[in-house]
Amino acid sequence: MLFLSRKTVLALETVVDVALHSRPDPVQAKDITSRQNVPQRYLEQIMQTLVKADILRGVRGPKGGYRLARERRKIFAGEVVRVIAEIERVENEAAQKSKDSQLGAGMTFEKCTELEDEFLKHLDSVSIDDICKSHQNKSTVSSETSVDFNI
Repeated sequence: MLFLSRKTVLALETVVDVALHSRPDPVQAKDITSRQNVPQRYLEQIMQTLVKADILRGVRGPKGGYRLARERRKIFAGEVVRVIAEIERVENEAAQKSKDSQLGAGMTFEKCTELEDEFLKHLDSVSIDDICKSHQNKSTVSSETSVDFNI
């Protein structure tokens, strides 16, 4: 993936995981980490950021965990990407260096910024609900193709 960091992809996967698994009880971080095969401490940082951004809601208590803060059709991939990009505060050093050169400032940096804006615009039209439905459709197809009709 050209524009998304591993942390950003993990944040998107986490939001989708919560959307798919949070009925009726909240999803616990340990369950998400086992499904995604990532360290819990790393994921907890991402989840707390998503809670502060009002994308996830933390539920305390013995059956606590995480739920979506809003309906999944009202949370968009672009929002998740922007939240993580903001906390990472990582500026692409190559882009910054090329911005300092004449060619970089005149063409390369502007074009990269334009492409990034278009990419984010597209992500703003993709809801978590869209991603969940796509996942569920693929899961249905793969389970249908693996059915054995031998008697």
